[in-house]
Amino acid sequence: MHSMTEILDLDRYPLDQPGSAGLAALVAQARADLAEEGMFSLAGFLRPEALNDAVARLAPRFDTEAFSHARSHNIYFRKEVPGLPADHPALKLHVSTNRTLCGDQTGALLDRIYEWPAIAAFLAATMDKPALHVMDDPLARVNAMRYGKGEALNWHFDRSEFTTTLLLQAPAQGGLFEYRTGLRSDQDPNYDGVARMLAGGDPELKSITLTEGTLNVFRGRNTAHRVTPVQGDRDRIVAVFSYYDRPGMRMTEDEQRGFYGRAA
Repeated sequence: MHSMTEILDLDRYPLDQPGSAGLAALVAQARADLAEEGMFSLAGFLRPEALNDAVARLAPRFDTEAFSHARSHNIYFRKEVPGLPADHPALKLHVSTNRTLCGDQTGALLDRIYEWPAIAAFLAATMDKPALHVMDDPLARVNAMRYGKGEALNWHFDRSEFTTTLLLQAPAQGGLFEYRTGLRSDQDPNYDGVARMLAGGDPELKSITLTEGTLNVFRGRNTAHRVTPVQGDRDRIVAVFSYYDRPGMRMTEDEQRGFYGRAA
């Protein structure tokens, strides 16, 4: 098994050097990006050889082992929102489709990255939290998701405050990450603003194209976002790492079945 310096570009991103000026500068830049954009990205975080290895191991398993997930949902992933009529345009339905491999299927390489304590320590520092912890949930802790031709992750707000992803394979076309920072707050749901964005009338909508091997950390609870449909024959493959500010987190069995078609 390769060392972490062979897997991750620690020359550029010195997560293995606590207390160093290089790491302090990296944390400061990430914090500034989070404050301004609601996200930060580390391009080339995963070295090319490790990237190719991960894709080669995962790609064939999506067809045989993955849970195929197609669902119709509104931006809130909730059947109803109290005080909002069912026909309100903020509750417009969208379809998301992908295939998911769970934490007991994603393999040793992604596991090693996820469980490396320096990653959780770095993420906690960028988010100004005392600590972050891996999940106890064997299915939800690490996921790998494949989006094929015509498939998309449609408009939604995240349940967790932060989402950490690693782009393993980018599609030839499509698969754009679109987002609208600060569309709502914990105090103001801004339903009319949400409806306006869904109708295509929001000038503050932004999009980025991530490159393969990029670690992206996104503050998605109050930032609406989607990944546009993949075009062409090259799939979009992304790993999702779930960390929480308290240890021992697990999904309920019902949640596991809803997300993965099975319970652990």
